[in-house]
Amino acid sequence: MSERWRPDSRLAVGLALILLGVLFFAPSPACAAAPRLLASVHKWRPSPPERQSLASTRARYPSSRILRYLSAKSAVVLDAGTGEVLFARNPDMPRQPASTIKILTGLIALESLDPRAKVTVSRRAARMPRSKVYLEPGKWYWAGDLVDAVLLASANDASVALAEWIAGSERAFARKMTAKARQLGARNTVCRTASGLTARGQYSTARDLAVMFGQAMRHPEFARRVSRAKKRAGFGRTLVNHNKALWRIRGAVGGKTGYTRAARQTYVGKFERNGRALIVAIMGSEAMWDDVERLVRYGFARLRRQVPAPPAARLAGARPASSASIKDRVARLRAQLHQEAGLAPVRILSAV
Repeated sequence: MSERWRPDSRLAVGLALILLGVLFFAPSPACAAAPRLLASVHKWRPSPPERQSLASTRARYPSSRILRYLSAKSAVVLDAGTGEVLFARNPDMPRQPASTIKILTGLIALESLDPRAKVTVSRRAARMPRSKVYLEPGKWYWAGDLVDAVLLASANDASVALAEWIAGSERAFARKMTAKARQLGARNTVCRTASGLTARGQYSTARDLAVMFGQAMRHPEFARRVSRAKKRAGFGRTLVNHNKALWRIRGAVGGKTGYTRAARQTYVGKFERNGRALIVAIMGSEAMWDDVERLVRYGFARLRRQVPAPPAARLAGARPASSASIKDRVARLRAQLHQEAGLAPVRILSAV
């Protein structure tokens, strides 16, 4: 015999359903912590001044087509003479620098050691993972050869050998690297290793890499060494430069590549054409040489429409200069820039 439910029975069933919903659908403590974890990993956001600077840069320069095809997470193109920002994409986003940070290792070694100084390699240095030139523990090498191994072959064992010889330990040398970065005008760089291998708390930015490399290229010996495609070292190994831009991109005069799984592909380099020079830096790239070639082409197209700047202009900390041209002229120059950079044609309207 069937029996109708009483009101108190319905209430009991309703409460039971609510309880089941809470048990099955309420987030666990681990899930609740996930958004906080993701927020900490991706905590960088452009500050209001940075957003304004990037917005003004994009408004002045027709770079939307480049942004569409650029794989790098962060990139910057500077006029090497003035420091003017010709292109920027997240230029102050902190990322693992990989082997591009070896520009500091090589520069400090050149400033600290005579090229004919003898450097003895420790067991720890010899055990460093690739890239390496397979130095033998307990054996000495010329400092100049080790610097070339760092800057051309991106050798991790040579980087640590120089670091330990100069500062006593790699950790102490990393502190010197951070101090040197500040001296060169890089405000958002912290070093933990001499090699650039991934380390907690180590980071740099595309802007900092460009500034540091531009300053390093003012050191004649540094500039001479990074410009060579290859070199026969005194210990019998031929060091081939990892910077393929030297034979792939017209006007390349020096640069440094990098790669780790965390950093992806990174690069910083200098290019000269017709008396003008660019510094290009990218981080987090998946197609490094395509990105570099595209940015170099765009940067020189920008420079061809500028009056040469005074040579005394500072590189570090410079920002895009304001244009004194009238709006009609700016619109026409922008259209010419599109054509020279291989971008889609732009319809020119008379400025109001």
